[in-house]
Amino acid sequence: MKVYIVRHGEVLHNVLGIYSNKDEDLSDAGIEQAEELREKIKNMKFDIIIASPYTRTKHTANIVNVNNYKIIFDDRIKERNCGDLSGKPLEVTNREEYWNYYSTIQYGTAENIKSFFKRVFHFLDELKTKEYKSVLIVAHSGVSKAFNAYFNGIGDGKFLNKGLKNCEIKEYEL
Repeated sequence: MKVYIVRHGEVLHNVLGIYSNKDEDLSDAGIEQAEELREKIKNMKFDIIIASPYTRTKHTANIVNVNNYKIIFDDRIKERNCGDLSGKPLEVTNREEYWNYYSTIQYGTAENIKSFFKRVFHFLDELKTKEYKSVLIVAHSGVSKAFNAYFNGIGDGKFLNKGLKNCEIKEYEL
C-alpha cells in the first residue's frame, strides 16, 4: 500500500513560532499552500483520505480533495499535545531535546514523545490491515516525524528536523 502523508497548510502559531493546542484554521498563506498542493496531486488516485480531526487538517484535506474521496478522521494522528507549553515561544524548550526520542526531560504537561509515537505507530499498524492500495494522510509536522521513525527506525532518536513543511507531501510503502 502506498501511504502519502501531507502536513496541513500554515496556521498562525507556525508564523508566530509558538506552541499551541488551539484548534486553528489555515492562514491565507496556508490556504494558498493547500491550493498549490491540490494542483500537484490532482491526478493521483487514492482509496481514501484520513485526516487529523483539527480544523487546519480538515480544511487542507477538503481543499486538496478535488476527486471527492471519502475523508475519515482519526484522533491517533492529532499533533503531539504540547500541554501547558501552549501559547509559549518555541524557545522555552530545548527543541532538540523536545524531539529526541531518548530524552528524559519532561516539559511540563507536554505529551511524552514515546507515547506520541506509540499512538501514531498504532494507527499505522492498523492501517496495514486494510485493503487500500493508496491512502492520503493529512496530519501535522509531529505526526510526519513519527512516520519517519516508523518507516526508517528510531536511529539516534533525533527528530527535530525530520518533519514535513506546510503542505509538503511524502510517500511511503506500507
